[in-house]
Amino acid sequence: MSEQTKTSARIAGQREAGDHGTPPVIDAAFARWLAERAGQTLLQVRAEMGFDDPKALKAAGDQAAHELLRAELARWRPADAVLSEEDEHARVAWREGEETTVRPDRLGASRVWIVDPLDGTREFSEEGRTDWAVHVALWTADCSSPACLAAGAVAMPAQHRTYATDQPPAYPPMPLESATGGAIRIAASRTRPPAFVTALAEDIGAELVPMGSAGVKIAAVISGEADAYVHAGGQFEWDSAAPAAVALATGLHASRVDGSPLAYNRADPKLPDLVVCRKDLAPRLLAALQRHLP
Repeated sequence: MSEQTKTSARIAGQREAGDHGTPPVIDAAFARWLAERAGQTLLQVRAEMGFDDPKALKAAGDQAAHELLRAELARWRPADAVLSEEDEHARVAWREGEETTVRPDRLGASRVWIVDPLDGTREFSEEGRTDWAVHVALWTADCSSPACLAAGAVAMPAQHRTYATDQPPAYPPMPLESATGGAIRIAASRTRPPAFVTALAEDIGAELVPMGSAGVKIAAVISGEADAYVHAGGQFEWDSAAPAAVALATGLHASRVDGSPLAYNRADPKLPDLVVCRKDLAPRLLAALQRHLP
């Protein structure tokens, strides 16, 4: 048995032995509760394993958080479907008439939890880094909420904060620098910012602010630490569902890079691009993006 499997099993046993009470009934509060539970599990994995073997730490964290989310959803929301990054075949697109792939149950469900047990595995495995997160979102077929996202929570356990739709943060104020003509701050990958983002920043006179996971980048826009986050390098629904739900609940702009609405629980779980920003910046950013994307 591998070290990460042993750690995951041990933490799962401790979780079952503990008494965490009954979670909130309201979906948005439940999403917060669930994301924070998974976040505490990830902190425990980090504390137990240390940072000597980053690969094993990443695997153990992914596994432990995924198992917790799956177990709690099965216990408290048994009728709902789930799409998790760590599910087998999660990245496989289903196509009508194909006999090689089985139609996922979630495509016929009216409620689907879209979760990323650990967003930012690289940062999670590096000692001292806090820019990683847990994503929990609820998609519903009735689409009474933007992007059909009825609830969402982004837990950043190492930062001791959670943004969720049960108590959406206040709309971020315009920074003094932006109000007086200063540079727009765009949250970007700290290790591999796409070439188009660098070109975009030069075009509009923006400053790139390096940070880790997608959830943390969108959280930075929600908090006002950044003005925008733009991605066009390929992502999946679990990368953006929860942070997009919170951003939309806050009143921010969130769309595809061509300005079309975000859509979730599709047959193909790939959602390759998005832009999240303050609404006053959206027209300028979207227009500039058309100059820098194919």
